[in-house]
Amino acid sequence: MPSAYGRDLDLNLLRVFAVVAETGSVTAAARRLYLTQPAVSAALRRLTAVVGAPLFARSGRGLVLTSRGGRLRAGLQPHLQPIIDAALDPPTFDPKTSERVLRIGFADSPELWLLPRLLSVLEREAPRMRVVSVPVQFRTVATALASGLDAAITVADELPSNIRRLPLHTDGFTCLYDARHARLRTLTEKEYFARAHVIVSYNGDLRGIVEDALHKTRIVRCSVSSFAHVGALIEGTAMLATIPNLVADQIRAVRPHLKKKPLPFTLQTSALELLWPVATDDDGICGFVRAKIVESARQPRNAR
Repeated sequence: MPSAYGRDLDLNLLRVFAVVAETGSVTAAARRLYLTQPAVSAALRRLTAVVGAPLFARSGRGLVLTSRGGRLRAGLQPHLQPIIDAALDPPTFDPKTSERVLRIGFADSPELWLLPRLLSVLEREAPRMRVVSVPVQFRTVATALASGLDAAITVADELPSNIRRLPLHTDGFTCLYDARHARLRTLTEKEYFARAHVIVSYNGDLRGIVEDALHKTRIVRCSVSSFAHVGALIEGTAMLATIPNLVADQIRAVRPHLKKKPLPFTLQTSALELLWPVATDDDGICGFVRAKIVESARQPRNAR
């Protein structure tokens, strides 16, 4: 800490000094500060002791600044009012003019379907605001939020108490395939496991959500770390991909040859959640963006 604190410089003394210097009177300063006259006089004595020189001199029934007091006031004036304003004035936020850069963590799936919706909303309502998308998943989201993310959208397990969470929705999985090459009338569990698959694995191995949930092994032709390129990988092949419904819809919008089939078994899925640090509860900009994330997530499936 600065050495001045070790010399017992209470910053409240500077506020008392500033008001006495403005009014030229201990009595008037006491009224303005809602203090007693003895309290104001005691504050001036303490400040004089810290500074090591007289700050005021008597002039008739009032006080005038000494040369040392004048230098202190000149150095104090540019800083005291901004400090008071920062402490007492409520922050103002206009989404139309805000140039805030927000760091938001996205799991792979919501980045594909939710981020475009959010950007469309911000383009209309906060056109100068910018978003940095940071990849997160359930194993890394707590650390990422602690490292400075403003919010995150992912599936999560247990989290520290200083992270708030709000469920957005629960979306099931579907089987995506190229109907020109993988001809599926009814997809049975036997045929599903007989086919070759593209899977998404965050562990960088050959296990995906089906292996973890059903403890059965698929014929994995390719394992990737993201849903982003699944459509390109299965198009023109007979391979299958098991992906979230919303991601499948996003892919099919640009690859209409791909089709969906219900899975021949049930996969238990966790709710996608909006997560944010408790410390940003009173941040108006973060609150605005959280509201827009919720609004975007609850739009109709094909909305932008």
